[in-house]
Amino acid sequence: MKIDEIFLVDTNIIVYAYEIENSERKKKSMEILEKCWKNELTLAVSNQNLAEFSVVSLKKLKLEASKVKEIVKDISNFSGFKKIKYSNSTILAAIDIVEKYKMSFWDSLITATMIENGIFNIYTENDKDFKMLSLNVINPFK
Repeated sequence: MKIDEIFLVDTNIIVYAYEIENSERKKKSMEILEKCWKNELTLAVSNQNLAEFSVVSLKKLKLEASKVKEIVKDISNFSGFKKIKYSNSTILAAIDIVEKYKMSFWDSLITATMIENGIFNIYTENDKDFKMLSLNVINPFK
C-alpha cells in the first residue's frame, strides 16, 4: 500500500460507526472501517482521534468505559490502522496553520500530524474545515 493511498479517518467517522442509533451515517462509517478490518484498505488514525473518540463516546454516546477501552485497544492493536502521533514540533506547525488558514487548533493539529506523517487524504464529515494545503478531503455522507 502506497502512503498516498492511505486516508486518515477523522474522529466523527469513528464516532458514527459506534453510535447506538442505526443511522445512514453509522452505516457508511462502518463500511469504511470494515474495509480496514478486512484488510481491504489501510486507514490512518492519530492519537488525537482516539482521545476525541473516547471523550465523545463516554459523554455523548454514553458508552460504558469498558466498551470504549475495547474499541480503542482494538484500533490501536490492529495493523490495518496506521497509528500516527504528534510531537512538540507538530504543535508548533499546528499553530502556524491556525494563524495562516484561520482553522481551529484541533483541526490544525490533525492536519499538521497528517502532513508530518506524509498523509494527505482524510475521510471526514467536516470537509469544509480541511480545505487547505492540498489535502484530499472526502465526505462519505455527501
